[in-house]
Amino acid sequence: MTTQTLEEVWQARAACRGPQAAVFFPPTHAERKEEKQARETRAKAICSTCVVRRDCLEYAIRIREPHGIWGGMNEVERKQVLERRAG
Repeated sequence: MTTQTLEEVWQARAACRGPQAAVFFPPTHAERKEEKQARETRAKAICSTCVVRRDCLEYAIRIREPHGIWGGMNEVERKQVLERRAG
């Protein structure tokens, strides 16, 4: 039996697990603005149904994740949350 960390427990329940996970991060090639917006919209729609959305967002904010959609927010939106919390 293995011991899971708290992060592993919520991650196992995340709606983004599986083949759709690619929409949560930018592709390795250049992405047009419209493509990025469409990809982020798809990812955020998946996040909106997720039971661990808050845990995911708090994790990304805590580790200052610089890429992707976490907890329904992109990197710019997470940075704004951090700035508001800092006062």
